[in-house]
Amino acid sequence: MTDNVSHDSSLPVADVPAGPLAGRVAVITGAGAGIGAATAHRFATEGASVALLGRRPGPLDDLAATLREEHAVDVLAVPVDVTDAAALATAASTIRAALGRPDLVVANAGVMLGAPFEEADTAEWDQMIDVNLRGLLTTGRVFIEDLLDAAAAGRAADLVNLGSIAAEVIFADYPVYGATKAAVAQLTRNLRASLGPRGVRVRSIDPAFAVTELGADMGHEATRAGLDEMRSAITTITAKDVADAITYSVAAPARVNIVELTVVPTELG
Repeated sequence: MTDNVSHDSSLPVADVPAGPLAGRVAVITGAGAGIGAATAHRFATEGASVALLGRRPGPLDDLAATLREEHAVDVLAVPVDVTDAAALATAASTIRAALGRPDLVVANAGVMLGAPFEEADTAEWDQMIDVNLRGLLTTGRVFIEDLLDAAAAGRAADLVNLGSIAAEVIFADYPVYGATKAAVAQLTRNLRASLGPRGVRVRSIDPAFAVTELGADMGHEATRAGLDEMRSAITTITAKDVADAITYSVAAPARVNIVELTVVPTELG
């Protein structure tokens, strides 16, 4: 007995995510707000399963609930400090057990704490070095075998490091922040040379003047006020703008690596 319903295998199956990132497992650090949260929204929209990593459980849980409600994808919130290597390794095991092995990692966690060199609180220097550089290094190291395995299986594999135009442009009151981002730029170039031949795409995304929480907790009041003035003087870019650029880069065919992508307000030229 047969029915009279035509079955077209080309039609999408209900509740199965479709999109250029369907089937991929993404990890995003610093996912609780700003560029990290915006990127999580974009990845989920495009069909990826997403692991949200960050220090604050509340924002992660809220974001995970929103993504599950809006998209038919798996979402996992994992509170963790990227500067704690052991805790990050445990988080990676949790992600593998719940979602599978990641093939897309966005090392987004970062802090920007500016001050004139002679007035800076050196504890803020330590914080930027720990999060912007050591945390990014640890993130890449913890997940690199997952990315290499994905590439060996013929799938797209991406390591995305969040940089900044401060790596190339001088901002007088941000010497240590700029130094950490310059280190990220050079690290990314070297990793691209070593991992690209093995199929892992490594790139940096370098925003400028994006309106996020970045810089809100810097201790030097005059520098914090100066940042607000710089942002208000031009039409700034948004966290979503940067997330769109990240998503564009990882959705490219596996044979294509967009190696460095700078995202700036149009007024900056």
